[in-house]
Amino acid sequence: MSCVWFLISSGHGSFSDNPKLNSIVGHLLHSWILVPYHGWRISHRTHHQNHGHVENDESWVPLPEKMYKNLDNSTRIFRFTVPFPIFAYPMYLKPRKKGSHFNPNSDLFPTSERKAVLTSTLCWCMMVALLVCVSFVVGLPQVLKLYGVPYLVFVMWLDFVTYLHHHGYEKKLPWYRGKEWSYLRGGLTTVDRDYGWFNNIHHDIGTHVIHHLFPQIPHYHLIEATKAARPVLGKYYREPKKSGPIPIHLLKNLTRSIKQDHYVSDTGDVVYYQTDPHLYQFFHDKSK
Repeated sequence: MSCVWFLISSGHGSFSDNPKLNSIVGHLLHSWILVPYHGWRISHRTHHQNHGHVENDESWVPLPEKMYKNLDNSTRIFRFTVPFPIFAYPMYLKPRKKGSHFNPNSDLFPTSERKAVLTSTLCWCMMVALLVCVSFVVGLPQVLKLYGVPYLVFVMWLDFVTYLHHHGYEKKLPWYRGKEWSYLRGGLTTVDRDYGWFNNIHHDIGTHVIHHLFPQIPHYHLIEATKAARPVLGKYYREPKKSGPIPIHLLKNLTRSIKQDHYVSDTGDVVYYQTDPHLYQFFHDKSK
């Protein structure tokens, strides 16, 4: 899991000054975890360019009220019940409203980058083929044990971390539309987290605010950059709660957010997550 920052850094071009090296490292690491490198890199770039925008953001975007209310009850319950929210990443890569991360003709990608997306999709296919071949040699149970289980743990942790960088703060986080949105305001809707012992393992991935405002900063400078930015950001910086060795306290943030953060209003240029009282009551009764 310590490779998370190397994955992200290669996509932002902050792993190396050499674009070819970024691409090679990016393809090797992303293909290994069944992610098409350029497909993810481009959509993640869109996420950073539009962070905190209800319509234009690309990751962990809130459901508009009308769309939410068109869901049937079973879909609502499934969507907001653990473990679904922390196993969402593989589904995020597949076809959605703007298309698939694997399809070079998807609306996610500009025409000039479609060949790069195709290259990454081919690398992904090679990784899948490798896993199939290995399963014939050592058996499917061994592949599931040695690759499948660690993969699921990785996906769970990745979704847990990224979700809490955009949700679950003690106070509701704003989302913007229209003239109320700006790059700075959107970046300040993200949240830093303290992961205890995992801070070092993750190369300080919890310093998410500065990463969003200045994605070109390499991971080994994010701590000092955050310290320098705190006095400038003042009250707009949300200080993370100190963690023990293991960040058990974040489970409370996760469960509270899933129970309460269901949709945002279809109107208004500054909106906040709203709670479906029926779904909230369902979770409340279930927890008794």
